[in-house]
Amino acid sequence: MDDAPHQLSADRFLRPTVASDAPALAEALSRGRTYMAPFEPVRPDSFYTAEGQAERLAGHLAAGGHAWVAVDGADRAVGSFTLSGTALGAFRSAALGYWVDVEQTGRGIATAAVRRICDLAADDLGLHRVEAGTLLYNTASQRVLLKCGFEEYGMAPKFLHIDGEWRDHRLYQRILHDEPPQL
Repeated sequence: MDDAPHQLSADRFLRPTVASDAPALAEALSRGRTYMAPFEPVRPDSFYTAEGQAERLAGHLAAGGHAWVAVDGADRAVGSFTLSGTALGAFRSAALGYWVDVEQTGRGIATAAVRRICDLAADDLGLHRVEAGTLLYNTASQRVLLKCGFEEYGMAPKFLHIDGEWRDHRLYQRILHDEPPQL
């Protein structure tokens, strides 16, 4: 996997997440906790600490996931992006997840990062597709996915437990290429 930072804009970069990012991720998540509540599972207070983020990141990576952080020119976390559930073989697919700091939304960070991650998924991981789901009312995230070449392919009733209830989600996918898998 390409570990070099990728420029997203004049002063924003995407790079692989490292353990030392945990405090900055916790700070950004804490800042946006109220804003993000309608889009997230109910989380324990410990999730919003450096230790909680270190545990989350370690668990994600131990499960074979990939994680990136979007940072500003001062290396301050302004967003987090993951690929999880990577399936190889004939499927060659992974699930995309992301969030952007509440103070940074609407600046094209998610769009630029998702485009770059799709390139990395195809070129470095050899994936055929990336999928993502959004709450029915999360139009901002839906716009990001559509701008990045994702297509809606269905609706999953009661897909994830978000904000205290099982919530329906729109399902999106982006086909990255049509080359046969390298099995």
